Amino acid sequence: DFEASFIRLIDKVTNGSRIEINQTGTTLYYQPGLLYGGSLEHDCSPSRSIGYYLESLLCLAPFMKHPLKIVLRGVTNDQVDPSVDVLKATALPLLKKFGIDGESLEIKINRRGMPPKGGGEIVFACPVRKVLQPIQFTDPGKIKRIRGTAYSVRVSPQMANRMVESARSILNKFLPDIYIYTDHMKGVSSGKSPGFGMCLIAETINGTILSAELASNPQGQGAAVLPEELGQNCAKLLLEEIYRGGCVDSTNQSLALLLMTLGQQDVSKVLLGPLSPYTIEFLRHLRSFFQIMFKIETKSPEEEHKGGEKVLMTCVGIGFSNLSKTIR
Repeated sequence: DFEASFIRLIDKVTNGSRIEINQTGTTLYYQPGLLYGGSLEHDCSPSRSIGYYLESLLCLAPFMKHPLKIVLRGVTNDQVDPSVDVLKATALPLLKKFGIDGESLEIKINRRGMPPKGGGEIVFACPVRKVLQPIQFTDPGKIKRIRGTAYSVRVSPQMANRMVESARSILNKFLPDIYIYTDHMKGVSSGKSPGFGMCLIAETINGTILSAELASNPQGQGAAVLPEELGQNCAKLLLEEIYRGGCVDSTNQSLALLLMTLGQQDVSKVLLGPLSPYTIEFLRHLRSFFQIMFKIETKSPEEEHKGGEKVLMTCVGIGFSNLSKTIR
């Protein structure tokens, strides 16, 4: 269901793609077309969150022919995929490091939708770039502040305040500069299902952004979650992410590696925390598609005096340039 919706989305952003699926739905023949972009709308399947679709668009959007502006509807926050809040806070600053920036780069949340029924709506806009800059991003720096959002949808607005208080009870021991916004959506902008959750972001002096998030169980599934527990667990997840460290958090490792691969024929370096299983599989795909091998050096915590094992990833970009970008 959600995979079919994803294929329809890819068909919308490209021009001249050929997609054939056999009757049992077990094989897919896909002949890619040109990345076209433009202004689009898409209704995502409510079985996966918008983050599932957005992650792929973040990889493709800078290389379209026309700047992409797309309205996605569906579930904005769930327990499986990265939420829209996290991608807004972490993936956009990462794109800016590669030279993809400007006023038109934004993710805007118009309506929040919780599973199972969804009803959320976001707008994602991204400018096009001809080439990407190589990056040297090896010093994460120390944490200077923590920001976050506690959202509540079709439940008491007090839920958000309870989450904030319990998260602060843990984080205040480490850092004074903490500000967690409460976002209570009501009426039309609150989607179709009740729920609440939290997204926390730690920012360092060098512009590294690490994130953690949690959402309540969908209506009618699993036991009820107390907002106090959720707030505390989310704070602990953030501390875990800070311990893992690196210059890119575990959600965006693969995006950083892809953009490094597509950069100019120059050396790019990035320091990451322990590689997630998804990233390891993604490196295999990069090798089979682009014949790019990364040099991987492990850094022990003793050298750095902080956190867990780190990995320094180095590669030379393939010098990809966006041929379909219209020259004005």
